[in-house]
Amino acid sequence: MSSTPPPSSLDPEIAARLKRSADGLLPAIAQQYDTGEVLMLGWMDDEALHRTLTTGRCTYWSRSRQEYWVKGDTSGHFQHVKSVALDCDADTVLVKVDQVGAACHTGARTCFDADVLPLSQ
Repeated sequence: MSSTPPPSSLDPEIAARLKRSADGLLPAIAQQYDTGEVLMLGWMDDEALHRTLTTGRCTYWSRSRQEYWVKGDTSGHFQHVKSVALDCDADTVLVKVDQVGAACHTGARTCFDADVLPLSQ
């Protein structure tokens, strides 16, 4: 992503509250709205957040492809947005969704179930 973020239609009052990383991004945690299951982590800039808030579908910024992507457009595994909240520091977004199909690009329901690390006792 360039050092100057692209123009966005995000509400200026919301944009003014956000604390972005140096590359203009916020981590966006997707969580199943009714079970609380953590599904995945993606990245949003102001425009991706605007699109998410206005379309009801999660839009993310791909750091590797340097482009926007809407969850489900190619996989059919849609995320229908139920709510969006900022954390207390305004540097992370929690998107509660109704996940259709797998959330993870591997085909798993969640990105957080395959590699559980052992706890030291």
